[in-house]
Amino acid sequence: MAAQPLSPRRLAADLATVIFGVGLLLVLAFPFFWVVLISFRPDAEIFTRTFQLLTSFTLENYERLLDGSAFPTYLRNSILVCSIATFLATTIALITAYGFSRHRFFKGRQVLLIAVITTQLFPFVILITPLYATFFQLGLIDNPLSLVISYTAVNLPFAIYMLLGYLDTIPRELDEAARIDGANTLQIIFRVILPVAWPGVVTVAIYAFVSAWDEFLFAMTLMTSDANKTVPVGLASFFGEYTTQWNLVMAASVVSTLPTLVLFLFLQRKLVSDLAAGSVKQ
Repeated sequence: MAAQPLSPRRLAADLATVIFGVGLLLVLAFPFFWVVLISFRPDAEIFTRTFQLLTSFTLENYERLLDGSAFPTYLRNSILVCSIATFLATTIALITAYGFSRHRFFKGRQVLLIAVITTQLFPFVILITPLYATFFQLGLIDNPLSLVISYTAVNLPFAIYMLLGYLDTIPRELDEAARIDGANTLQIIFRVILPVAWPGVVTVAIYAFVSAWDEFLFAMTLMTSDANKTVPVGLASFFGEYTTQWNLVMAASVVSTLPTLVLFLFLQRKLVSDLAAGSVKQ
């Protein structure tokens, strides 16, 4: 059967939609494009000839950033802290959400679930004082472990809530079949439920990592030495009282987006492939 030609009205509507979408994309992408553009400019020409990239292209800003500053240390600290915190938050959230999803009979379940969700209603700034006092007593001030604990605790409530809704859609027959075969609870979670719930776990992991990567207040308060500072605090150090090192700020902004961009692209491909495979199986 031959395809019917589009009517002029339908063609005009589709064309307007495409133009609007492309225009909106350009508006949203322009700030990032401008940052990338400026990061390759000499310091003296940062705010001149904005769109003439090829006439004043230089890698000096990146060389100074990676060889002449402490930014590589900040980057390493952020990757280490955020990776560990993401792994812990995702793992603990998966086990906790499984308990809430499968064991609905125990008393106080609803109260505990509401308490977990309610913690997201309070601004995190009120946690600074008690956290600082606690970590000071434990000798963890200026210790990356304090950031790992803080980021894990802060990301857990929402991660549990997200995974709970996903696990509720997984049939309990999978658990029962695995238990009949002799699997214990942890084996059921990580060998049976995890492969099925992988898209939800990936979503939680991306959320936890990005949330920890962008966090500034805890890192600024708990880390006092340059050796333990993270990327957001390191970026803030380029802004002085009287001058701002805009060339390093732009280069650091581009570099600091790469880990989250790579993580998102890698996990998104895995997420899309799993979702497509699941739809085919159904």
